[in-house]
Order: sequence, then structure tokens, then C-alpha cells
Amino acid sequence: MELRDYANALRRHWLGIVLLTVLGLAASYGWAAIQTPVYHADASGVVRVRTSPGEVITPGANETLSNAKVPTYLEMASWRSVAEKAAETLNLPDKPESLVQRVTVDNPPGTPILKVTAAASTPEAARDLAEAWVNGLTETIEEREGTGAVNSAPFTVELAESSALPSAPSFPDKRMALLVGGVLGLGMGIAFALVRAVSDRRVRATDDVEQRLGSSVVGTLPAADEVQGGHRLLTEDQTGTKSSYAMREALRVIRTNLQFMDVDNPPRIIVVSSAVPGEGKSTVAANLAATLAANGAPVVLVDGDLRRPTVAGTTGVDAPAGLTDVLAGRVALGDVLQSTPHAQSLAVLTAGTIPPNPSEVLGSARMKSVLDELAEHATVIVDAPPLLAVTDGAVLAHQADGVLLVISVGKTTYDLVEKAKEALNKVHGRVLGVVLNRAPLTGAESSVYTYEYTPTKESRRRARRAKQAAAASAATSHPQEPVAPEPTASEIDDMRTSEEPEVASPATEDFDELLRGATVEVRPRRAPRNAKHK
Repeated sequence: MELRDYANALRRHWLGIVLLTVLGLAASYGWAAIQTPVYHADASGVVRVRTSPGEVITPGANETLSNAKVPTYLEMASWRSVAEKAAETLNLPDKPESLVQRVTVDNPPGTPILKVTAAASTPEAARDLAEAWVNGLTETIEEREGTGAVNSAPFTVELAESSALPSAPSFPDKRMALLVGGVLGLGMGIAFALVRAVSDRRVRATDDVEQRLGSSVVGTLPAADEVQGGHRLLTEDQTGTKSSYAMREALRVIRTNLQFMDVDNPPRIIVVSSAVPGEGKSTVAANLAATLAANGAPVVLVDGDLRRPTVAGTTGVDAPAGLTDVLAGRVALGDVLQSTPHAQSLAVLTAGTIPPNPSEVLGSARMKSVLDELAEHATVIVDAPPLLAVTDGAVLAHQADGVLLVISVGKTTYDLVEKAKEALNKVHGRVLGVVLNRAPLTGAESSVYTYEYTPTKESRRRARRAKQAAAASAATSHPQEPVAPEPTASEIDDMRTSEEPEVASPATEDFDELLRGATVEVRPRRAPRNAKHK
């Protein structure tokens, strides 16, 4: 993985990182909340030489003698007898061993001072234990170095002054606990994101798909609500949303890439398929055909899915008879081709009657003859079944000039795409490229190929003037005709791309004859498609 891949993984799974970090903070806070607080309090005792009345000690001798006894008393402070005396004074039920673990005694260097630090569950209990410990040490010294009576030992430890009551417990440290919990949660979140990125085999729009699949990406289509549901063809009235503009522009990119894919021998029969069902290949095929037809070129959309046909419902045409009826010889090809109101140069050939043997029907010589006949006059877009579900898609790929492989972003895995390409290689099918479908418009998974386009005021003004001039000219020659309505956004877009009037070409005239049912002679058009790939 490169540095960019790590950054994409962190952006892709940012929610998991945040959740694990919050979980770490919550766990550390909960742990700190259930712990018994521990307070520490100090008490200081000074080692002094006890003198009898009237006895005079040389100056400095007291401190020297006291410092000499400090190591002894420092070790004596950890004795069991001192703990027993402190527990007896405070009426504590704790065993002497546990009290010794709760008390530490230190000596500041060069001083005759013993600093006792005691730990307890409350500030007052910690203070009382420290003072009782100093007093217990004094009693122990009286027993060991004196007769056991009060003031019988030559040295004593006098209680000096206790420190102030602690305002906050020394354990647990909630700030430190939250810091540790947050760091651990963040680390777990980053590890989770990287593991998911390494183990995730789904195709992403931000991945280097061309390098991983070995096929070029001819276009990236955004996820658009306008093409969801039953009627999935992008119509003229769907022009006001960001996704519709991005979808139209992405389809134009695919149209341009197809036109320049093979200049000497451009593909005329294009199969649109996918690895598995549910990747949007039928929607892509219909909208791609409409986009090609919007440029003035004749296009035929053929429903090659003879198991679950959807082209009729997508384009909104009737489906009384179709492809299978033509192949069976029951109807002529021109009788079942239907024009659509969405594109002037787009014709639709529905699936027709569902046969019991779709693979054999699609692989027949008659099917190849029909596709060749249509390709003589128009670009043919064939909506094929998924490649891994049935063999129909591979059979159609053998009949066509190439295959556009539709991949659903975030759903299809690289393994499935590679298996689909292997199925095409077995039948010597040509992969024209892949189309990434349903790419997010926003967020970490958004594609860089999709963007929002809106017509400018100047383009609207030029289109309005051109429309008014055309309406005035038509009114002069035909006064009874009504004035043309205001142009739509798609018409404005078409005026932007081309200011030349459309002229009927010989191919368009042949296409119109084909739609009218005229018999068109099938002429040899080029070398066999499969021969050039061997």
C-alpha cells in the first residue's frame, strides 16, 4: 500500500476510528469511576535528643546525634509493632501487614526529619494514619531503647506538623486514564481501518482500478436518485439536481471515450454487462444509448437479457414482440423496432417472448445476422445478462465488437471482476473498458470525475435569442403555427456543445428506412471481430 492508500483507508473508515476512540474514552472513564479513591496525607516527625533538666548539650551536638539515629529509626518505622500501635490507636480492623503496605517513610537528605506518607480512602483517614504512625514509632523507640515508660528513651521522635488535607485523590488519575483510553482507542481505530482496507476487496472509485484490473476506466457514473426505481432513463425534466448534472456529464465522458477508442475501426456492437446482478448494467445501457443518440447518431438499444428483460420498462415502450420473435421468423425486424420520446435517434428492440433456451438463441447465426444488420445503420447497445450468473453474456460478447463491464462501486469485489474477465477471455471477448457505477458524489468515497454543472446566464441568453429568432422565422413562413416554448436546460446544453444545424446524413436516412420496416441489404462491413484479437 502507498501513502495515498493509507490516507484513503483512514478517510473511508473515519467513523469506525471515531467510535473506537470514544469507546476507549468511555471505558477509561468507567474504569476510573468504579475504582476506590485513594488519598495521600503526610506527617513529619523530628528526631531529637531527650535531655534531663539542667543538662546542657554542646551546640550542634543535638543535630549530629539526631542525624546519626535517623537510619535506625527509618528502618524501625516499617516494623510490625509500629503498625499494631497505629491500628490500636485508630481502632482499625486492618491487619498490620496491610497497614505497612499503605505507609511509606522517607528522610530528606541531611535532616533529622522522618516524613510519613499514608494512604486511605478519605483525606481525614490518611491524615490520622500518618499521625498515628509517628506516635507509634515513638512508642516503639521507648520500648526498645528505654524502659517502656514515657520519656524513658534517650532519643524521641516528636510529631511536627501534618500537611493539609488532600483535595483530590491521587488514585485514580482521571485525566491520565482518559488520555490513555483515548490513545488506545485511537490506535485500535487506526488498526481497524488499516486491517479493513487490506482485507477489503471491493472496488472503490478512489482506487487505482486500471492498475489492479488491467482495463481502462471509460467513465465513472455517480449515484443518482433520478435513475432509481422503475423508470430509470434520465429524462429531460430531471435537470435540476446535482446528481442529474453529474450523471449527464459522466455519460458524455463515456460517449467521447467510445468515439476515440478505436478511430480506424470503432466499435459498432457494444455489449453492456456486469459480473453479478444488481450492479446497474441495464440502467447504464439505456442511458448510454440515449446519450449517444442525443448527439444525432442513430442508436439501437437491444434487450439481450432473455431471462429478466428490463429494457422495455426502463425506456417506457411497449413489449408485445421483440428480438426472439424476429429470430423465430414470426415478425420482421422493422416491425418491432420502436422509437422513444426521449431521444429522436434512439430505437429500442425489446426481448420479446421468453424462450426456454436463451443461450442457444443468443448464440445462433440468425442473432449474429440481426446484430450485423442493425450495426450497418446504427450503433448497437446490447443489454446483456450478468457474466457469472449465466453464459448468455459471454455468448453475446462473442457476437459483439466489445464489452463494457459495469462495476458497482463499494459492492463488487475485484475477485468477481477478474472472474468475469476470465469468462470473456474464454470466448475471445474484447473488454472495451469498465464503467464505475454508483460512485458517491460527496464524502471520502467521492469520485474526482463527477462534478456539478449548471448553465451560465450568458448561455441561457444566447439560447433564448436563438430560440426567439427561430420562432420569428417560423411565424413569417407559417403565421398559423404557435410560438415555440422556452428551451429546457438540456436544450441549452446541446446549444452550448454545437451551434451548427443538424443535417440528415445517409446513415440517418437508412436508419429511418429500417424503422419504417424497409428491407435493408446486409453488406459485408469489415473483417471478423474475433480474428483481429487472436
